[in-house]
Amino acid sequence: MKIAIVTDSSCDIDYKLLKKYDIEVIPLRVIYKSGEYKDGLDIKPMEVYRRLSEEIPKTSLPAPNDVLNKFKELKNSGYTHILAITISSGLSGTYNMFKLLAEELEGVNIEVVDSKTLSMGLGFLVIEAAKMIKNNIAYDDIIKKINDLKSKMKILYVVDTLEYLKKGGRIGLVASSIGSVLNIKPIISVNEEGKYYIYSKARGNVKAIKSILEVLFSSLDNVKMNVAVMHGMAQDKANEIYEKIKIHNNVTSIYMSEISPSLGVHTGPGLIGLVFHPV
Repeated sequence: MKIAIVTDSSCDIDYKLLKKYDIEVIPLRVIYKSGEYKDGLDIKPMEVYRRLSEEIPKTSLPAPNDVLNKFKELKNSGYTHILAITISSGLSGTYNMFKLLAEELEGVNIEVVDSKTLSMGLGFLVIEAAKMIKNNIAYDDIIKKINDLKSKMKILYVVDTLEYLKKGGRIGLVASSIGSVLNIKPIISVNEEGKYYIYSKARGNVKAIKSILEVLFSSLDNVKMNVAVMHGMAQDKANEIYEKIKIHNNVTSIYMSEISPSLGVHTGPGLIGLVFHPV
């Protein structure tokens, strides 16, 4: 048995980790009036933010040929099994497309898992699966453990403005009006269906970030955790938060990553997020 691990570019896994664990990434697409770009390959986060004042692009699931060709390439390379873990079906059609294309290909066993999350929530699931593959864990056991882990994944993030989530149709009009009142900053999470919801609210960015750190530290009091600090063009603030978290005794591993262009389209610059799960 030879197992490959595949995901999409919303996973926000650092390039070095992708190479270390032989993780295959299929890019989502960022679409402007002038043309489309492969997420993270043809366009970087800084360019998306720079162009937001001129045009807010649309995002789309990966090109079907990119997915099918990757599956075929892996099959032809001798892989007997492929585990594909995607961005939440509540936020993208990527999972459904992967499922349909997996059914078209014969001669290789393909399991598609809906992460019900995104960013390093998805990234952690992929990394854990890749580690298990390296450790020769049985294919069915890996799938079971990943499905168990996804229900324990916590993601919390603060955006500078809800404008882009509103325009991208990712959050309701009523919710999007909150941020303009008295500098109220919603803290956004993902529910059991893998859709955005407002976890709580705080007045101003400083209090909002303090609030998500309190949720993390409260969890760390009881159990060891893997943690990721995410940011969207907010490297200095992310570094500061990273330093506060890494010294905690119950932090098993900690990562820091910039969100992908396809996610930055919907959040705009200034995002700070935390993703964590029990070990």
